[in-house]
Amino acid sequence: MSQNDVEFIGMIQGQKVSEIHAAKGPAIDRDYVRAFAQAHENAGFDRVLVPHHSTSPDATLTVAYAASVTERIHFMLAHRPGFVAPTLAARQFASLDQFSGGRLGVHYISGGSDEEQKRDGDWLDHDQRYARTDEYLEVLHKVWTSEKPFDHEGAHYRFQNAFSEVKPVQTRNGKPHVPVYFGGASEAAIPVAGKYADVYALWGESLDQARELTTRVRAEAAKHGRSVRFSVSFRPILAQTEDAAWARAENILAETKRLRVVQGYNRGGPQQSEGAKRLLAAAEKGSRLDKRLWTAVAQEIGGRSNSTALVGTPEQVADALLDYYDLGVTTFLIRGFDPLEDATDYGRELIPRTRELVAQRLQSQRKAA
Repeated sequence: MSQNDVEFIGMIQGQKVSEIHAAKGPAIDRDYVRAFAQAHENAGFDRVLVPHHSTSPDATLTVAYAASVTERIHFMLAHRPGFVAPTLAARQFASLDQFSGGRLGVHYISGGSDEEQKRDGDWLDHDQRYARTDEYLEVLHKVWTSEKPFDHEGAHYRFQNAFSEVKPVQTRNGKPHVPVYFGGASEAAIPVAGKYADVYALWGESLDQARELTTRVRAEAAKHGRSVRFSVSFRPILAQTEDAAWARAENILAETKRLRVVQGYNRGGPQQSEGAKRLLAAAEKGSRLDKRLWTAVAQEIGGRSNSTALVGTPEQVADALLDYYDLGVTTFLIRGFDPLEDATDYGRELIPRTRELVAQRLQSQRKAA
């Protein structure tokens, strides 16, 4: 896609679960995953994220299954560097890109929680994890692009005669490449983003916060002669009237609180995640920011995960998304509190209305040029 095209990403999981839906039954419901992936494809999404958690089903295998029951939609595999050798990960991603027909992207998550990382045996601290990711991505690119075996010796990895017979279907600048999605707002993260990210992902921050962070990432990328696309994540809450949308938002907040009490969760905090701290900083300024950014759920769950919403009619939310587009954001990750049903609903009006607004904006810019 070009720098000006708009991309919509959804999210699928192994079973029905969200802040207002407690998980029930086995962790993998194949029928639900199939219906969920196909619902996104039918709704006009470009790509779906398969998330990663230290207790969740394997995201790589989930993508492989979802790709087998869809035809067009692309995927964003959430992957934590450090648990699989980068040489093996490079071959896995290249293989999955081949089997899916060039539909893979990978979102590299260095990790914002020491506790979460330790579940899988990782004892590096926050900044060390980003340093490891830097080297990890360096090795991945070498494996994808090298035409002959190579040696590598770094702070975290050492390989001799590393090579892969399989290369990705997709290319960048004429060389095999799987698109790199990357997140992280800390001082340790931004330099890595500048070197490697094709798409830099923010959580649903305020416009001022998004402007500040995208400016920093652009400046870092420019040091390497690169440009970066940007993604922002929201949980749109839609209804046919604005009042009905806000009423639905309040019901979602009430159910989130009720379910957390039932499950014995406390609010907690952002742990080591700078992105979560930024969401809480926004929430401290009020539960309603800008045109229709709603932070109440993010505050309730301690800023963990993309948990801020845009609330209103499809027209109003599309208009709010355009404000981020005007900041240079061309990718929107949108997922609902009613996951499958909301994905279908977004496809009815929100996605096509946003695409229409972007097309109108581009047409106006071409006429003015």
